[in-house]
Amino acid sequence: MAKISDNRKNHAAPSALTQQFSRFAHSISLWTGHPLAFLLAVALVIVWVSTGPIFKYSDTWQLVINTGTTIVTFLMVFLIQNTQNRDTLAIQLKLSELVLAMKGAENKFAAIEDLSDEELEQLHNDCRARADMTRQHIEGRKAGSPKPVGKPRSKTPAGRRQSS
Repeated sequence: MAKISDNRKNHAAPSALTQQFSRFAHSISLWTGHPLAFLLAVALVIVWVSTGPIFKYSDTWQLVINTGTTIVTFLMVFLIQNTQNRDTLAIQLKLSELVLAMKGAENKFAAIEDLSDEELEQLHNDCRARADMTRQHIEGRKAGSPKPVGKPRSKTPAGRRQSS
């Protein structure tokens, strides 16, 4: 618990607006993800379609549904992005905690989301090489004659080392 309170001291507390928006976005995402919300949207479209003959399928009649769906879509993009950001951060924190808690795990994986695309690609290649080496070793043991497998070669440019 001490780590959490220490970390909170280093970061500014979220503003009241941020906290309110977060609660609002969470509530809306729960509501809009419910089957009843979908049924309500379907009912709204059915009502709109059924009023077509009344309004003689006019441009205004079409504009009503186009404007309504555009506004809802525009607003939902921000709510969905907020929810996705929160979920992604929560998953990253949980995974980081697992990596840090595992004996023998490489701590560099705990903050992997902060790496550049090139660094992620290099790490991916290194992990793939390690997985291939392990697979070959296991296949060799199953066959009864373990093959000597060397350390995987890194494609990191000479003179540049990855931090652990």
